[in-house]
Amino acid sequence: MRHDASYASLQEEVETWRTVFRCLPDGVMVSDQQGKVLFSNPIAEKLFGTDPEGVSPAACGAITGCHLPDKVTPYLPEQLPLARAVRGEEVTDEVIFVQNARQPVGAWISVSSGPLRDDAGEIRGGVAIFRDINDCKQTLEKIALAPSRLRGIGEPPAGPRFTDYFQHFAQAIESAEPLCRAVEQTADSVVITDKRGIIKYVNPAFEVTTGYKREEVLGRSPAVLKSGKHEAEFYKKLWNQILGGDPFRGTIINRKKTGELYWAEQTITPMKDKDGDITHFVSVLKDITELRKKHEQEFFIRLAREVQQRFYNVAAAVPGFDIAAAAYPADETGGDCLDLISLPDGCLGIVVGDVSGHGIGSALVMAETRAYVRSFVKTASDVGEILTQVNRELVEDLEGGRSVTLLLARLDPRTRSLVYASAGHVPGFLLGSSGEVTSVMEPTGPPLGFFRDSEFSSSDVIPLDRGKIVLLLTDGVTESTAPDNIEFGAKRAIEYVRSHQHEPARQIAEGLYQATRAFAAGQTQRDDVTLAVLKVSEESPGIMKKKA
Repeated sequence: MRHDASYASLQEEVETWRTVFRCLPDGVMVSDQQGKVLFSNPIAEKLFGTDPEGVSPAACGAITGCHLPDKVTPYLPEQLPLARAVRGEEVTDEVIFVQNARQPVGAWISVSSGPLRDDAGEIRGGVAIFRDINDCKQTLEKIALAPSRLRGIGEPPAGPRFTDYFQHFAQAIESAEPLCRAVEQTADSVVITDKRGIIKYVNPAFEVTTGYKREEVLGRSPAVLKSGKHEAEFYKKLWNQILGGDPFRGTIINRKKTGELYWAEQTITPMKDKDGDITHFVSVLKDITELRKKHEQEFFIRLAREVQQRFYNVAAAVPGFDIAAAAYPADETGGDCLDLISLPDGCLGIVVGDVSGHGIGSALVMAETRAYVRSFVKTASDVGEILTQVNRELVEDLEGGRSVTLLLARLDPRTRSLVYASAGHVPGFLLGSSGEVTSVMEPTGPPLGFFRDSEFSSSDVIPLDRGKIVLLLTDGVTESTAPDNIEFGAKRAIEYVRSHQHEPARQIAEGLYQATRAFAAGQTQRDDVTLAVLKVSEESPGIMKKKA
C-alpha cells in the first residue's frame, strides 16, 4: 500500500507540473535525451502552430518552420535550441523566425534552452522556453538554471504486477523530473499552496521577483504579498471562485519584501484528486510592472503628440502674402515651437523656436513657452518687450540647464513690413526676387531662460517688396548630417529656396524638409525640424484674414 500511495502521489505531482506549464505565459517544450519532445504547453503550440509532442528531432524543424533571422534559411535539426540543450549547450535569447502552414505570415520568437540533468549530473533531456517578441523591443531576461530534487519515491512492490507497475512508475518519474526542473528555470513566479492557502513550494523566480527567500515563505500564506491596494471584497471573491473549482485570472498589485509595489498577471488553478476534491492550488505570476509603466508612458506620449499636433497645425491667410509653416518632430513629441498669431491690430505674429533637447520634456517646455508668448502679445506690441517678459517667466520655471531659442516676428500686411526679435535663435533670411540674400535676421539677445534680467531689442523695420521670401527655421534643418558627418548648413537651405522660389510656400517648406532627409541618406532624424516660409506676392496689401 505504501508503494501504491507513493505512485499516486507521483502521478499527482506530474499533473501539478503539467498544470503549471499550461498556465505559463511563455511557451515550453521538454524533450528526452534523444531529443524527442515529451511535453509542450499550449503557448508553445500556438507559437509553432502545431503540437510537437512525440516528434523526433529530425522532423521537428520542418514541422515547426524555424528559420534563421534572414527569414529564408531553415534551421538544421541539430541547430535547434532544444537539440543543442540535449547536447549540454545552454542557449540564451536566440531569435528565430517561425513560418509554417499555421503561421503563413510568420512570427518572431525568442528562445532560451538548457539541458536537464539528474542528481548525478547526467543529461536526461532538455527544456526550451519560447516568447513571442513580435511586439516587444527587449528580449527575455537570462534564465538561471537550478536543479530540483524529487522526493517521496518508494521502491516498486514485488509480485505478479511488478513489470506493469514498474513501467508505469518509470514513466511517471520520466514525466515528473524534467517538468519540475523546467519549472525551476522559468522566469515567472510559481507558487503551490495546499487547500488552506499555506505555501508548500515557490520557484527561484519567485525569490528574485519578491525578494523573499524560499524558507521565509514556506508554511505561510500568500497574504505576505498583500499590498493593501485591494479591498477585502476582492480577495473574498477570489477565494470563492477558486474554492468553487474555477481558475482565477486577473491583475493584482503585490508588495515585495522591500515594500515596493509591483503589478502581476496572476493565474490560480485549483488541483483536484481523482474524486474531484480540491487538494491544492497552483499560482503563476508574471511581473508586468515595467510593461504597465511603458504602456502608461506611451499613452501620455500619444496624448501629448495629439495636443502638440494641434499646436503645429497653424495657418493664416494674409492678402499679399503666401505663408506656410510646418514642424517635423524627431520623436513622438517635439521641442520646437511654431505658431502664427492673429494680433489685435491686424498684424500677424510668427513664432519659431527651439527648446534644448527633444522628446516629451522639451514638448512640455514648448507648450509653456507658446502659452507665455500668446499671453503677452495681447498686452504688448513691441516684439523685444514681449520676449523680455517671456524670459522672466521661463527663468523661474526651467530646470536642469534647459533653455529656449526663439524668434518672434511681427508682419504688418498694410505696410508690407516686418520687425523681429530673436532670443539666441539661428538666423532667418530674407531673399530678394532674384534669390540673393538681402538681409540676415541675427539674434538680438541671448536664449530664453538663462538670465532673469536679459532684455531683448527689436530689429529695424524690414520692408517686404514684391517677390521677396522670408525663411525662418530651426537648427534641425542646418544641422541635419550626412553619413560622412557633413552638415546640411544654411547655405544649402538658402540654395534650395532660391532654386524653388517660384513654387508655393507650402511646397517650398515641405520640399526643404525632404531635402534634409535625403541629405541624411536614411539615417535616423536626430533633431526636430521646423520651417516657416513667407512669400510676398503681387496682390495689393490689405487687412489680414484668419484662415478657417
